[in-house]
Amino acid sequence: MKTDLLIINAIELLTLAGPNGPRTGSEMNDLGIIKNGAIAIKADKIIDVGSTENIIKKYDDPSTIIDASDKVVMPGFVDPHTHPVFKQTREKEFEMRIKGKSYVEISQSGGGIRSSITGVRETSEEELYKLAEKRINKIISNGTTTLEAKSGYGLSTESEIKMLKVIKKLDENLPIDIIPTFLGAHEFPTEYKDDKEKYIDILMNEMMPKVREMNLAEYCDIFTEDHVYNIEQSRRILNRAKDLGFKIRMHADEIKPIGGAELAGEVGAVSADHLGAASDKGIKAMCDYGVIATLLPGTIFSLGMKSYARARDMIEAGLAVALATDYNPGSCNCDSMQFVITLACLQMKMTPAEAITASTINAAYSLELGDKIGSLEIGMKADILIMDMPSYQYLPYLFGSNNVETVIKNGKVIRENRIQ
Repeated sequence: MKTDLLIINAIELLTLAGPNGPRTGSEMNDLGIIKNGAIAIKADKIIDVGSTENIIKKYDDPSTIIDASDKVVMPGFVDPHTHPVFKQTREKEFEMRIKGKSYVEISQSGGGIRSSITGVRETSEEELYKLAEKRINKIISNGTTTLEAKSGYGLSTESEIKMLKVIKKLDENLPIDIIPTFLGAHEFPTEYKDDKEKYIDILMNEMMPKVREMNLAEYCDIFTEDHVYNIEQSRRILNRAKDLGFKIRMHADEIKPIGGAELAGEVGAVSADHLGAASDKGIKAMCDYGVIATLLPGTIFSLGMKSYARARDMIEAGLAVALATDYNPGSCNCDSMQFVITLACLQMKMTPAEAITASTINAAYSLELGDKIGSLEIGMKADILIMDMPSYQYLPYLFGSNNVETVIKNGKVIRENRIQ
């Protein structure tokens, strides 16, 4: 039987095969490993998975064979929370935090998210595209094959639309899938800091309808936190977003337990993210309403904080947990899901298998794509990584380096990091 591509001799093939839906509890430790595994690919889809011996017998005339001897083969990383479109980096704030300033203090003094707004507003769509393209190409080299990207550094109708147009163009031109999210409720812009209701009115009755009319984003996100959007404001904004046809994502309970996780359950959010201060009640609400908890340990690490999300409690409660980088210029300049997996293991005590599950199939479900990507099963898209490592446990063990040798998206090799 003919096929376009065979990948053979994988020391471990991590199929992530399992039940339909995000993995919870003990399911997160089952990577569906096939020893000496192989995959057959036709066009952009996986058409067979099994042992190398059986696959070679069935497919004797492939166009291309990749020998993955002594390598691990696994699904491409899915990064469901990033902010890659911005002008300037904010390394000065990094140093300020080292010297003792908190994230909230920096924000309230004019830094933080507000410091990125001027740059985005004054920068052309073309330049923002070039800057983001370079960043995302690095992200691809680190193994990410599907990326969620948010607006949120414009905070005016014109600038938010400009950011979303950049994200759309990146999705059209780059070889990975980029999912757009509208985040006009990321902060209050300086011109409305003393008239927050006016900005909320613009957000709900001008920005959101325009974004939906132009079909630039399927998700609406919000930064629900004590110093930004409180619970009452968040509820109004999110219900308006739902009325307009947006699906909901949330930055929730990152710093204080103000009820963001509970609100995520109430409004039927697909994903609630950060959750470093989520309460027991909030965890239960997310479980009850099927909200996926997307945890961002890189942010806590970068901020020098200790309040990592309670991943173990969440998993034991039956909550589906995903991981993401939160790549952004301020609180987490991290473009590697591999490093996030290491942090998840060391700081949140997730097992390597749980962290891989959270970075692939569960992350895919947090973008409502789990029926297409995130596992290596028949009928799924051929989004595959060949990893230069002897076992899946090695992935978090070697940190600060790149284990990815080959990145395959939709059945085509899009990046090779081979060391000769």
